Amino acid sequence: MHRRLLAACVCLCCAPVAGAAESSVEGMVDARLAHITALRRDIHEHPELSNRETRTARLVAAELKKLGYEVHAGIAHTGVIGVLKGGKPGPKLAIRADIDALPVTEEVDLPFASKARGEYLGKEVGVMHACGHDVHTATTLGVASALAAVRKDLPGEVMMIFQPAEEGAPPGEEGGAELMVKQGVFKDFQPDAVFGMHVTSSYHVGTVALRAGGIMASSDTFRMTVHGLQTHGATPWRGIDPIVAGADIVMAAQSIVSRRMDINKDPVVLTFGIFDGGQRFNIVPDSASLQGTIRAFDTGMRDQALAELRQVAEHVAKAHGASIDMQVPTASGSNPVNFNDPALTGRVRSSLQNVLGKDSVLEAARWTASEDFPLLGLAAKAPSVYFFVGGTPKDQDTDKVAFNHSPRFFVDEGALKTATAAMLQASLDYLGYAP
Repeated sequence: MHRRLLAACVCLCCAPVAGAAESSVEGMVDARLAHITALRRDIHEHPELSNRETRTARLVAAELKKLGYEVHAGIAHTGVIGVLKGGKPGPKLAIRADIDALPVTEEVDLPFASKARGEYLGKEVGVMHACGHDVHTATTLGVASALAAVRKDLPGEVMMIFQPAEEGAPPGEEGGAELMVKQGVFKDFQPDAVFGMHVTSSYHVGTVALRAGGIMASSDTFRMTVHGLQTHGATPWRGIDPIVAGADIVMAAQSIVSRRMDINKDPVVLTFGIFDGGQRFNIVPDSASLQGTIRAFDTGMRDQALAELRQVAEHVAKAHGASIDMQVPTASGSNPVNFNDPALTGRVRSSLQNVLGKDSVLEAARWTASEDFPLLGLAAKAPSVYFFVGGTPKDQDTDKVAFNHSPRFFVDEGALKTATAAMLQASLDYLGYAP
């Protein structure tokens, strides 16, 4: 539990600085930090689930309009983009922030803790920014403010992308980066590069982490329905047990990574997360359903894991006398590897070191979590860079604090300054701005 307040009271009526010409990135960030903090607290207190981010979208659009951006709302349901044209010729840069929250009931002791409720999978749930998207939204608005203040001398153009449903659209709906691309987010703006970031408890506040190449894994979901033959639990020989067959599939699939994949090359993860079968203790059901995910950093290994899983499931089910319907992978829910362009990563690393110091810029470990951010770079056919921002207080062990998606996930507000300064410096350097 944490209760941390700034020494000075911060309120939403604090207007962002406009037209300021601070001499350094640090000065530009400091001049906006109170407003960034107020925005983050307001968004944190009023989280919204994927494809339901109507209040957040209105707030973002209003902020961008005040800053003089050309604003387009309603993309992918609740997405917002803002375009700023600099006063000088130069490259085009897209910066992405995600805006949705999670179906998690907050357990952090904060004066702005979420009390919000929502509906998820037909059930009433608590809603919380348990993955830090409130930080992403507020700090990206801070970057937008700083860029607008130097518009006259800014080379190029910038698109600020506030994306809904990064955590995944509700069943039966489209959403996220995939839908933004489908609806033409880059129809009238072709970026030369795409930047993104994510706050995490894995690193201490004041630090950032990035790496060239794959920084986050690809992800694919899969579903299977094993069909057996219903019978009384007292006479299992009179039926075909889909639960036993399904359990055998789960166990046999464990050998795919451990015995069939060359993990000297790259890691692969295969996880079953749902096993649903039967309604009564003494009845063998007709069917059982299984769902899970595969994560990989190499396209060939990803394809191999999917193919091996299909083969294992089909043959194990057949050995039990059962049949199986498979979606491996499913039609939706897949993300490519989050790949940082090596040359662009080198440029961004130098920018981060210049603004934060070399000791504060770490080499990120590969993370087998996934993101839909790379869909934007692929759609734009532009190089992209994605980095992590530390959010754990310096006096706490990053291995022991609550991780992202936890009801106890906590972000030290010092991360607001770090994130804003890092993205602002990287953006100004890429655009070629010189004060």
